[in-house]
Parts: sequence; structure tokens; C-alpha cells
Amino acid sequence: MAHSQGKRRRLVADIVRQGRLQTPPFRLRGGQQLIAALMTASALMLAAPGAALASNGPGKPGTTKAGGSAHKEKAKAKASAGNARATARTGATGRASSVREARESRGARGKKGVAEARTAVAATAATSATAAAAARTTRKPASAGAIQEASNAEARLIAVYELFGRGQTRPALAKARDLVRDYPNFQLAQLVYGDLLAAQVPPSNSLPDTASIAKMRGNPAMAELHEESKRRLQALRERPPANTVPSQFLALSTRSRYAIAVDASRSRLYLFENSDKGLKLTADYYISVGKSGTDKVTEGDARTPLGVYYITSSLDPKSLKDFYGAGALPINYPNPYDVRRGKTGGGIWLHGTPPQQFARAPLASDGCVVMANPDLKQLLRKVQIGATPVVTAHSLQWISQPQAEKEAQSITSAITSWKDARASGNEAQLKKFYLPDFQRISSKKTTEGISVVDDEVKFAQGKRVQFKDMSYLHWRDGDDTMVVTFGEVFEGEKSGRSRRQYWLRQGTEWKLFHEEILG
Repeated sequence: MAHSQGKRRRLVADIVRQGRLQTPPFRLRGGQQLIAALMTASALMLAAPGAALASNGPGKPGTTKAGGSAHKEKAKAKASAGNARATARTGATGRASSVREARESRGARGKKGVAEARTAVAATAATSATAAAAARTTRKPASAGAIQEASNAEARLIAVYELFGRGQTRPALAKARDLVRDYPNFQLAQLVYGDLLAAQVPPSNSLPDTASIAKMRGNPAMAELHEESKRRLQALRERPPANTVPSQFLALSTRSRYAIAVDASRSRLYLFENSDKGLKLTADYYISVGKSGTDKVTEGDARTPLGVYYITSSLDPKSLKDFYGAGALPINYPNPYDVRRGKTGGGIWLHGTPPQQFARAPLASDGCVVMANPDLKQLLRKVQIGATPVVTAHSLQWISQPQAEKEAQSITSAITSWKDARASGNEAQLKKFYLPDFQRISSKKTTEGISVVDDEVKFAQGKRVQFKDMSYLHWRDGDDTMVVTFGEVFEGEKSGRSRRQYWLRQGTEWKLFHEEILG
């Protein structure tokens, strides 16, 4: 027996609230009927489903009667709705207990917003999946590798999109069911699965509720989920070109086994493995940044900083609130270049999500970079304290390895000239490489001004020195800066020390404004 309009609406609401049903009280459909039904089931929340329908080319939606008596049908629907409500209650994001948690949790999607937004992803699932399927056949073959490991939750979600875009609706539904079973707190996956199930509800001949459509179009939670879906699919369609690296990575010592680059405009973190053959993209992950965007300037502005940083520590999750998930990796914001420009604030981490929440909205944190806990756990196994660089950019620019080597030539020349001037003992020549407000920080003391030149000449004492493990990280915004890390061993010595220098280009010359003696 077909559902009445009222029953159908209630059932759809329960389905999308939960995102899954163990025993749907209706017979499943397949093929083009499911695509049409998906649009019909979500019509109350969609503004223009016609484009998606046209691109998928559906047949005429038919009316399918549910098997069994009306009494059994009603009982099953009621039981399923009860289960949906119970799981929705227990799966809601808990309240943050600390001040910082409270601030960030305001950006997290609550259970009410997610429940109301669940039906809206049908538009994303149809239009974006079709676009993703088309992109698969049109994008250039020379591109980076797979998004992540095949078992990754996001890769599995995108597989659902691809299957749906190709009209393979039953496999899409099966994969979505398995995904939400394995990751019940993955809100976007639950939403997609809920809409796939909602599409099985027999369509109604009643006109859409335009008032509800207008209301849902303005719902913030719906907009956040739509943007999350859009950015995840963008990562599939717009892969980095093959054999390229972010323009900041001009050279990286093999002592840094991994490097991280964040593209805020794509909500993406890229992980590179480093070897004597260069950097290789091994994985990339969806991330969230500050609720006010990027380019942090002051404390409390809820922005993610832009620049070149390093991982400074790894915080044990046992010492953290559940809000931060599987752990946290602080970075050295503000770095010396930030301090030079008067930027304030701190406590910028790469961290996870609360247990009840798989991912955050693209713009959700107080400035931290937030990752799903399974993704963060992979990162925690690979980063090196003090040696893993983290580039955070509004939009990454990708260059070839030969181009990176070419752009490193000017700073390489400056470093060589600085080394030669120091070895010669020519203080006047050496002073030309330092800005008047130069600062050096070591474990023993902090030295300011160009009086450091005397220390350098005494330290070198005319000895020949070998530089090794050179790293050049380039940052360009209003100024042109270079973060140079290297080790030095003097002739006749078995060991040396490591330095991290910050250079600023003035005209055609590079000048030192900060240095850290690492050990």
C-alpha cells in the first residue's frame, strides 16, 4: 500500500534524521527509478532538481506499493522512526566544557541542524556526483595519485558519489550502508545514505511545500554540509599535476621524512613523503580551518595563520579534552616572520574531532586545522617533532621539481656568499648580510643586533666548514621570505650544530633577520 503524503513526509524525516534503516518498510527500487525517486523524496528541500534529473536521464517515476498489510507497514515505519530518533539523540555532539571548547563548538553542527539538513544533500549527491563522474573521463591523465587509501572513509564516500553519478544506484546504496555502519558519526555520509533510502519512498503526486524549500535553503547546517560535500568532490576533480610540489617547498633535507601543506580554499591537507628522489604526494585529507577564514593577525580573530611553520610537539590525547579527538600537533605560530609583522595569538594546532563527530564544517575552528580522527592518527605516526614543515596557504600553487631547484638558486648563492664572508673573517662584508634588528635565539642566550657578527667570526676562526641537510622553504605575500635550515660541521670535527635562518629579500639581495640555533 502506498504511503499517504503525511506518512511519507514523516517517514522521510525519520530516515534523514537517522541516515539509515535496518528494515525499510517498502520494496527497494533500482536503476533510473531510484534517481527520479531521490529527487522526488527530497523535493521539499531542493530548489532546482531538474538539472540533475536531466543529466541523469531518468525514466518516469512509478508508484511502488509496499509489501504486506498496512498494519505491518505502519508498525515497521514506527519502529524504524523510533530507532532513528534514538540514534540521533545519542549521536549528537556533546557540549564543550572548556572555554576554548565552548568557542569552537559554536561552529560545530548540532543534531538539530544536521537532522533538518539531511534531506538537502540529494542535490549535492546528484549534481556533484554527475560532475565528478564526468570529471573522471575529462581530466588530464597526468595528475597526482589516489586521494587516500581505499579503506579511507572519504574515498568510500566519493565512490558512492561516483556510482550514483553513473546510475549504479544499488551498489551506491550498499556502499553507503557499509560506510555509515563503519563510521556512524560521519554526518555527511549519513545524510547521503539517508537520502538514498528516502528515494525509495513511493512518490507523492502532491505539490512540493515551497515554504519548506525556502526555509531549508537558508539553513546554515544545510549550507555547511553542501560546502563540505562540494570541497570533498573538488579534491577528486582537481588533482595536483603529476610530479609537482607546492611552490613553498624549494628543497627539503631527507632528515625531514615528511612534509605537510594545507590549501584552505580546498579544505585540504596534503602529506608528502621525502626521499633522495624528492617529495612524493602520498595522501591528502579533508580539513577544517578557522570560522573567519585564514590570514590570522590577532589573538581571538578565529582565523588560521598563513605561512611556513614546523611541528613543535605532539600532545597526548589522554591529556586533552575529548573535543580535540585523537591528539594534537602544535605548530610554531607566531613564527619569527609573524612576530616581525606584529601578529599575535598562539595555540594553533592540528587536532582531531570529538568522538561523536567525524568532521567539522570547512570553516569551523578558532584557527586550528581540524582533521577527522582516523586521518589524524595516520599523521601522528609520521610527523617528526621540529623537523616536519607545515605550510598553510589560502591556495597552493604547484611547481615542478626543476622549477623549484631554479627558484632556489638565488638563496643558495646568498648562503654561499654568507659562508665565505664568515670564513674569511671580513666583518664588514659579513655585516652586509644582516638587518639592523637581527635576532638570534639559542639555548644559552638571545643576541640582538649585528654584534652577532663578532660571534660568527670568532666561532668560525677561519676554519673550513661543510654545510649539509639544506632545506629551503619559500614564502611570498607582501614580502619575499625564505626559511633555511641546515647543519654545519667544521673541518676536523665529528659533529656540528644545526641552524634555522629567516631571510628577507630586499631588492635583489637577501638579508638575515632571525636565526635559531637548534642544537
